[in-house]
Amino acid sequence: MNSLQSLEENIKANNNFTKFIINSEVPDICKSEACMLGVDEAGRGPVLGPMVYGVAYCPLSQKEVLQSLGCADSKALTEEKRDDILLRMLTEEKACNNVGWIAEVISPNYISNSMYRRAKHSLNEVSMNSAISLIKKVIEEGANIAEVYVDTVGPPEKYQAKLSDIFPGIKITVAKKADSIYPIVSAASIVAKVTRDHALKVWQFQEGLQMDHTQFGSGYPGDPLTKKFIREQIDHVFGYPSLVRFSWSTAELMLQEKAAKCTFEEVDDEGKKKPNTKSISTFFSPKNEKKRKRHKFFEERHLTVDNAFE
Repeated sequence: MNSLQSLEENIKANNNFTKFIINSEVPDICKSEACMLGVDEAGRGPVLGPMVYGVAYCPLSQKEVLQSLGCADSKALTEEKRDDILLRMLTEEKACNNVGWIAEVISPNYISNSMYRRAKHSLNEVSMNSAISLIKKVIEEGANIAEVYVDTVGPPEKYQAKLSDIFPGIKITVAKKADSIYPIVSAASIVAKVTRDHALKVWQFQEGLQMDHTQFGSGYPGDPLTKKFIREQIDHVFGYPSLVRFSWSTAELMLQEKAAKCTFEEVDDEGKKKPNTKSISTFFSPKNEKKRKRHKFFEERHLTVDNAFE
């Protein structure tokens, strides 16, 4: 990838109904020198669109590259500035030779199904699993990771202990607002935010809706355009298009108000039987079955039943 347009084309080429990964090549220097790696996310709170986890990494000896790119607290940067920094990471020789990155785009459908399935999978678990899998992937591709810095999900002490168990021998630091403290986390945050912004810009509705991002807004519940979308783009039977995180209370309340009511039969827990209920296998059991007399045809010819496959 060498432009934001190629980033968009890469996103469009993937299935937005599940989750997928996009990434840079691992710079050669990152394979030979000890590197630091940062992790952050974008789009944790919106009711519309994906959540994106981003990772950035570079040699410990090349911290000035991050400073020259302008990596700082991504929340304090404008969208245009974030775009410019990622574009420079994609095109400038020094950045390409020293900074690698990877992002996982996690669809609204994947998030909601994880939270609704019988063995519930919280957003924190989805987040942690994504971060862990991205760190593993970078290491598997040959990057020499010595230090990891993560913007926390939940209590930082527990998260740090969990990562330390998974990645022994690597210095792990988990902190609140890490993107405003560590430039490598700022770089990861920029990767995540820009990827999410462009994922929304090129969102393709599998339901056939002809809309672009200017009509549904940022995806945050307080955005007037997002509110309008949630209020109006609801099917009485099928609910919302896959852009919507239907497990969010904002969407749930609207579904309760405008969508058809559904009643589901109670599903028994596995292994539990209702009292006085026979197992279906008992109907095929040979117990108490009278032995039938063999037909005269078989007796006269001394024929017996055999199994050719035994």
